[in-house]
Amino acid sequence: MDIISIIIADDHVIFRKGLRTVLNEIPFIKVIAEASDGNELLKLMKKEEADIILMDIRMPGMDGVEATKKVLKKYPDTSVICLTMHEEIGYFNKMIEAGAQGFLLKKTNKDQLENAVKTVYYGGNYYDEEFVIKPKYLSPNTKTKIKLSEREKEVLEYICKGYSNAEIAKKLNLSQRTIDGHKSRLFDKTGAKNAPNLVMFAVKNGLVKT
Repeated sequence: MDIISIIIADDHVIFRKGLRTVLNEIPFIKVIAEASDGNELLKLMKKEEADIILMDIRMPGMDGVEATKKVLKKYPDTSVICLTMHEEIGYFNKMIEAGAQGFLLKKTNKDQLENAVKTVYYGGNYYDEEFVIKPKYLSPNTKTKIKLSEREKEVLEYICKGYSNAEIAKKLNLSQRTIDGHKSRLFDKTGAKNAPNLVMFAVKNGLVKT
């Protein structure tokens, strides 16, 4: 497997060092640098090429949302996974809108980190399952008139958990073409343009199972 290079952007030194230790225990991951805010991150990236940035949201100077926008504009081959202690839906929305391909809570475990890095590196999206499916992260007033079939709800839930179309097809014992069709209808019904937009819509409107 390819070695995946990572930069950690977080203003808490102890957390960065601990995270670096955990990540470096994973054979295919190499942490190449650390940054304390968005400005330092952008300076680092002039000389360090990273596959993935693990990005905190609230940092002094330039925060994670602005840093994500600038990184992805200047380095489109780099991916961003948000790693934060903030569980509110607003933070999730801002980071996904900025272009982040993953969203993890800092209380995540090593297995989830490994899975998130692999999924995003190979072009997928990864969202912390606890964040996506628990109602406490949703606005109590969220309502939508969109009606989904039971199968569409199943497909949507797997999409929110970061599964690819092929993986969903295997889970549901259906053809990938059938899953493609369900996904297309989900895009049509929600107005989402891509998987991150679809997940964001699902979370905001309580369309995933709780």
